[in-house]
Amino acid sequence: MRLSLLCVCLCGLCLCLPADAAQLPAGAKLAARQEIVRGNATEPATLDPGKIEGRPESNLVVDLFEGLVSLDPDGRVIPGVAEKWESLDNGRVWRFTLRKEARWSDGSPVTAGDFEYAFRRMVDPATASQYAWFLGKACNVQNAMAIVEGKRPPNELGVKALDAHTLEITLEKPVAYLVATLAHGSLMPIPRKLVERYGDRWTEAGKLVGNGAYTLAERVVNERIVLVRNKHYWNDARTVIDKVTYLPINNQSAEYQRYRAGGVDMTADGGVPSEQLAQIRRDIPTELVTWPQLATYYYSFNLRRPALQDVRVRRALSLAIDRDIIATKIIGTGESPAFSFTPDGATGYAPIQHDWQKLSQVQRNDQARALLMEAGYSPAKPLRLQILYNTSEAHKKIALVVAAMWKRVGPVQVELLNQEWKTYLDTRNRGDFEIVRASWVADYNEPSSMVDLFHSRHGNNDGKYNNPKYDAIVDQAKTTLDATERTRLYQDAERILGQDFPAAFLYHYTNRHLIKPWVKGYGRNPEGRIRSQDLYLLAH
Repeated sequence: MRLSLLCVCLCGLCLCLPADAAQLPAGAKLAARQEIVRGNATEPATLDPGKIEGRPESNLVVDLFEGLVSLDPDGRVIPGVAEKWESLDNGRVWRFTLRKEARWSDGSPVTAGDFEYAFRRMVDPATASQYAWFLGKACNVQNAMAIVEGKRPPNELGVKALDAHTLEITLEKPVAYLVATLAHGSLMPIPRKLVERYGDRWTEAGKLVGNGAYTLAERVVNERIVLVRNKHYWNDARTVIDKVTYLPINNQSAEYQRYRAGGVDMTADGGVPSEQLAQIRRDIPTELVTWPQLATYYYSFNLRRPALQDVRVRRALSLAIDRDIIATKIIGTGESPAFSFTPDGATGYAPIQHDWQKLSQVQRNDQARALLMEAGYSPAKPLRLQILYNTSEAHKKIALVVAAMWKRVGPVQVELLNQEWKTYLDTRNRGDFEIVRASWVADYNEPSSMVDLFHSRHGNNDGKYNNPKYDAIVDQAKTTLDATERTRLYQDAERILGQDFPAAFLYHYTNRHLIKPWVKGYGRNPEGRIRSQDLYLLAH
């Protein structure tokens, strides 16, 4: 059930008190068996919070662990392990008071030292975390980036356990949205003893100890991951679902058939095959649940490849993509064409319109054709490209359509390469690609979580885009406390992306699931997070 809260903030001190649990609808009755089956799109690459990369991992991590703060079903920040917090020194220092009843799933207490260890471990280059940049770039924690770059030791990170239940975070400069960043899945506490005892094997079933609402009961790779309630979780009395089974089904049609047969209660985000949409809207229209998501689907250009170092080529490839067709015809569940990276609904952002965006698609195609000719490509010298994507019917369909759009404007030869999720991540992280399908879901509801991706020091800047002017604007925006000025700076950043074309933005996501009518408790979180502890099943 949902957790309602009364939050009071005075003079930098924030205290959030749980209110009564949400009431079931009048006359509704809970199912006797509170066990849910959820789709997860693919096998997660890891269950280690400090090493997560994408949605398949974070879905599990937010059930198994809990950070200082969390998000309610509609995406609002709520207390997690921290029961209150205060800001000091004009926002440079934040002090979090941890609840004494917080426990690991083995019954031992969760302490400030567990967070100190987790945060230091994440920025330690030896950990090789894909989110190592987050504490520095998003949170602006003191010395974080210097540690990531090997210039300082991890114990100099601006995170300190003052005692067992008090954690202090020191920033290099104040960040207005700091608390919201701390709900991220990579910032969970880590049980140090287990890591030191088992190494990378500490997340295996039978070994993993978490502090979230659930604990790991079983994991059969590429088949299922089973979670059961953590009886030691501090808020277990308000958890309703007893058992959660995640199925890593990367074939949307297969997941859909399993859903229709009663084998899945909630499909993975995006788990709605476009070829079945007409049937879904005819047969089970109320079970198709969508809402806007702070996320963008895009193709990242590898700027280390000679052909893609030419901005004329990148501009031509971007202009030639008919985003309206992809958003409305290929996907067709409420997605919107993406001309900028930041979705319109991000808090603190006002959309802009690029000059080329105002052109018709015919005019864009004409300009793309001229740019490719100007760059020296012809039937005798075609532009040869490869698109890398992770295995998925939807990704393949989009890649085929984009390849056809490119061929329509010039001598472009496209090879498609699909890989399973973990292999795809390894290939992408090595930079062994020309063009890679990617998506970015905001780590918190603020434009910096989007535009920061193309900062030269960002850990997920896969194409290695580097523009000092862009970096300076993004850096300034993140530490600007005036909201109006911050919005203007984010717009300036988007204008630069719309001139340099480090990527081709295709569409802004909606959260879209098929959900059985007896599953309740989910909200409309724009970040797409659905915690199992918020759900409950009605009798049916």
